[in-house]
Amino acid sequence: MDKEVIGNQTMDNETIADKEIMDKETLRKELGIYLVMGITDVDGISAVEMARQAVEGGVTMIQLREKKAPLRDVLAKGRELRELCRQHNVAFVVNDRVDVAMLLEADGVHVGQDDIPAREARELVGPGMFIGVSASSFEEACIAINEGADYLGIGSIYATKSKDDAGAPVTPSLIQSIRSFTDLPIVGIGGITAENAAEVFANGADGVAVISAIVRQKDPRAAAQKLKEVWTAHFR
Repeated sequence: MDKEVIGNQTMDNETIADKEIMDKETLRKELGIYLVMGITDVDGISAVEMARQAVEGGVTMIQLREKKAPLRDVLAKGRELRELCRQHNVAFVVNDRVDVAMLLEADGVHVGQDDIPAREARELVGPGMFIGVSASSFEEACIAINEGADYLGIGSIYATKSKDDAGAPVTPSLIQSIRSFTDLPIVGIGGITAENAAEVFANGADGVAVISAIVRQKDPRAAAQKLKEVWTAHFR
């Protein structure tokens, strides 16, 4: 039996492959309200409690994106977030780190343009984990599709301070261009709020990925509810 060695742990490829990947239409719905978050407490609210409130408000997918914390802490908090997601039937994704995604038995992994390519990520995770790829141009989206991405994260749609390397806004029109080329699920990211999310959906996105629109709000549950209401109004 082939085995993958990650850190000090060994995982069987067959175990990873036993998981059934979401079909395209299920994944499309799961992308609806996509929370991107780290493990740091915000305004006295723990990351796990923040996630709990957001899920209660309507978040459908959570991405663990942590660039600075020690790996030991990322794994510990990641397991708590994963269990929370499982309890509420919310998809759990890890940003960048394929090894962490595998250790946490995540539902998916999301990679950027400077990370491991989707094709190589698939060789590691097997068929049981979906793979999202960030793209900020039509060309990058085409490459991601050819490399086997299961969904695309397009952005930054609007100007944002939440991501240092977000680049200039691509506007919702890029989603419209990419949508004309593919039926892959698409999530827009970058500067999206309850006030402008409708425009993102109208241009072909299946979901919106947000950070500040939930994490930096006084009431994460209510903030998630507002976004979910916009999604519901568009897709009902």
